[in-house]
Amino acid sequence: MANSVDSAMLESLISPQKVNIIRRASRIQAFQIMLVLFVITILFSIIKPVTFMTFYNFRNIIINTSIFAVLGVGMTFVIITAGIDLSIGSVLILSSVISCKVMASMGGQGWGTAMIGVAIALIVGGICGLINGWLVSIARVPAFIVTLGSMGAALGAAQIITGGIDLSTVPQVFVDRIGFGNIIGEVPMLAVISLVIAFIGAVVLHKTRFGLLTYAVGSNPEGCRRVGINVNRHLIFVYTIMGFLAGLAGILSLAFYQQTTIAGQSSTALTIIAGVVIGGSSLFGGYGSIFGTVVGLLIPVVLQNGFIIIGVVPYWQNVVVGVFLVAAVYVDTARREAAEGGHHRLKNRSQVGSKSKKGKE
Repeated sequence: MANSVDSAMLESLISPQKVNIIRRASRIQAFQIMLVLFVITILFSIIKPVTFMTFYNFRNIIINTSIFAVLGVGMTFVIITAGIDLSIGSVLILSSVISCKVMASMGGQGWGTAMIGVAIALIVGGICGLINGWLVSIARVPAFIVTLGSMGAALGAAQIITGGIDLSTVPQVFVDRIGFGNIIGEVPMLAVISLVIAFIGAVVLHKTRFGLLTYAVGSNPEGCRRVGINVNRHLIFVYTIMGFLAGLAGILSLAFYQQTTIAGQSSTALTIIAGVVIGGSSLFGGYGSIFGTVVGLLIPVVLQNGFIIIGVVPYWQNVVVGVFLVAAVYVDTARREAAEGGHHRLKNRSQVGSKSKKGKE
């Protein structure tokens, strides 16, 4: 039944009048975020020009953004459907822990062992996402509660498996070629992998029926159900993709840090959600972009990098990111209200016009 729904019908479910207003406001927000990022960069460059304004520092910023960007792509899809996933940090940890255990049991140091480890991490992450999606869509448990519970469950499972101690049995070839490898010159492999994932995510979101359906489900889920779209199945797919990408981020983290990071992902969900929302995606669903997410994620990474360089306690990063998040949600709420007002005014004019026509007749 869902396949019989054409693109025109899907677009009609997204309330074109409202979307046009929101889209214009979002473009303005994306420009504003880029301006904020530019100002932050200039500020740190003025304070510590010798240290901050270097090729290797910018390279470090790109590397540190890479793993976040992989998670951000999945979170963009989730937030566009008006959902949320708080479990991504814990799923990342669990995926890397189980993958590391399997690779350690194999005892190899070559690509064969590494590739099996990658497959295990992706499968574990995908299963976690599938469970989250099933609970959200079929069991009808709110996404906040589902992912809050799975956040604790996944982290607890990782701690049970390891006894709370980080594992460090990672094939050296994986560390050398992926974690610290360059594809050409000084271009890091992590950044290239992240760029490929972001590109694929952007194409899927903006150029395919799946992406259009994601916007439609986030904008008007009941309308989608009425025209025969399987909303539950789509939500399961979206959360499974999120889990799959969390598993990929887990194996990339394992390659980069050369060990699991059981105690190092406590603020990952906040950082990713903040970056996605700061980048223009709406927590109310129905709008978002991969480009905006990448720009939004650069802000917390640049802040952390800059704070460390100028000698400010890096914990201030969470304070500033929290302020940015609240401001972004406020802006999103304001533009939603403006869109609703414009839509209602347009509708009222249409009704008044039709009544006048009838009166003349």
